[in-house]
Amino acid sequence: MKASWDIFCSVVDNFGDVGVTFRLARQLVTEHDLHVRLWIDDLNAFARLCPGADPLADRQLRDGVTVCRWPKEWPKAWQPVELPDVVVEAFACRLPPDYIEAMLARERRPLWFNLEYLSAEDWVSGCHGLPSIQSSGLRKYFFFPGFTEKTGGLLREAGLTEKRQAFQASPGARQSFLQRLNIVPHAEARLMSLFAYEHAGLGSWLECLAQADRKTHLLVPEGRILGDVQRWLGVEELKAGAVHARDALRIQVLPFVRQEDYDRLLWCCDFNVVRGEDSFVRAQWAGRPLIWHIYEQDDDAHWAKLDAFLELYLVGLSEEARQALTEVWRSWNGGKAMTQGWHALEQHTDELAAHAERWCLEQALQEDLTTALVRFYQSWI
Repeated sequence: MKASWDIFCSVVDNFGDVGVTFRLARQLVTEHDLHVRLWIDDLNAFARLCPGADPLADRQLRDGVTVCRWPKEWPKAWQPVELPDVVVEAFACRLPPDYIEAMLARERRPLWFNLEYLSAEDWVSGCHGLPSIQSSGLRKYFFFPGFTEKTGGLLREAGLTEKRQAFQASPGARQSFLQRLNIVPHAEARLMSLFAYEHAGLGSWLECLAQADRKTHLLVPEGRILGDVQRWLGVEELKAGAVHARDALRIQVLPFVRQEDYDRLLWCCDFNVVRGEDSFVRAQWAGRPLIWHIYEQDDDAHWAKLDAFLELYLVGLSEEARQALTEVWRSWNGGKAMTQGWHALEQHTDELAAHAERWCLEQALQEDLTTALVRFYQSWI
């Protein structure tokens, strides 16, 4: 009999939480043959990532996953459901109290995971997999994604690296995909993507691209960065489908696409700017140089997370490339002017490209997050 899993997701940052949990849910179904319910409290965000999904449906089947509405008025309105074998509380979203009471009353209690946010900080490996005994007596196990074998690894579907490499080795596959999205870059232009939070210093970076010797075709999926792009262009409104050119820079605004298509978009680009967690991980699997716009926290805790990742990622680069990449990442996340750092970074294009592919392959040697969760459950029972 198939094991059953419930995954709970409370949407905090528009798309990142939904993106991670839906990828996890699909992989549990397709690769591990499990029954999965994904509870989401904002189906509008889910529908953007999964075209065809109904944002008003209480329950729907998408890619083998039973997607359920988690109403905002809960926990008061919680309706009893049959409990699963495993419960995943994604990113400390807090389960409905009645659901917890039902777990407590069940003779064979479900395995309860708290799936944490991704971090490269040293303390993560010491906390990964540890139980936390609740006041009720239930045990909740902390599960940390990460970049070392002492963590839970990263979300990665089976065969992803080989599939990506085959795509990038096929000019025809790349051209066909781009044409489907109405993207027709100049033959000599480098292709870049920009998916980021608001950035006060963005104009300086766009100016660098506009004044560069090489043409750049910049793809900007709809999102929070559009306002800054719009101000730099001096236009009244930017919508999906808009194309604007200034000197060597051509900017094209893209609509939201399925997760699989966003992955391929990253594969197509020579350089990617990404934000949050889901797109950050997918950009690493693309094997291309990147800038990570980390989610800003009120207590500045995000700087420690950024520096911890850079400490791992920079290994193997020349001193000059390390300094240039560090300056660009810190300037970007600090909202500062990018001119000096970007010009320095441009001197190491080939080295950074080779390093990004090497980093991807090294990470792919580790067990993926979904398999690690399933293996933990199998050992637990």
